[in-house]
Amino acid sequence: MNIETLREFCRALPAVTEDVKWGHDLCFSVAGKMFCVAALDGPFTVSFKVKDEEFDEISSSPGFSPAPYVARYKWVLVEEVNKLSRKEWSHYIKQSYELVKAKLPKGVARKHGLA
Repeated sequence: MNIETLREFCRALPAVTEDVKWGHDLCFSVAGKMFCVAALDGPFTVSFKVKDEEFDEISSSPGFSPAPYVARYKWVLVEEVNKLSRKEWSHYIKQSYELVKAKLPKGVARKHGLA
């Protein structure tokens, strides 16, 4: 996994925007709500939201940890990006997107063509 492949996966989803936050994190959002964050400085790491029932297992697996600041929302940090296959990356990014999109208010979702 590299930054360009990550951008390709994220930007392929409907109504996704990207921007840099906090000076060094590339953030992908749907209707203004983040679903994936990648570090631009230092080692390449990626954070995303997982299902509640997956969080404990995934966040304690080798190469993963609870994401700083957002673990309480069931976000994990992938510290070793090569631990996931291309298929797994696609699955987790799409799943994170869907989890965040599902929480959008109906009016916001309609405004962004998602309802």
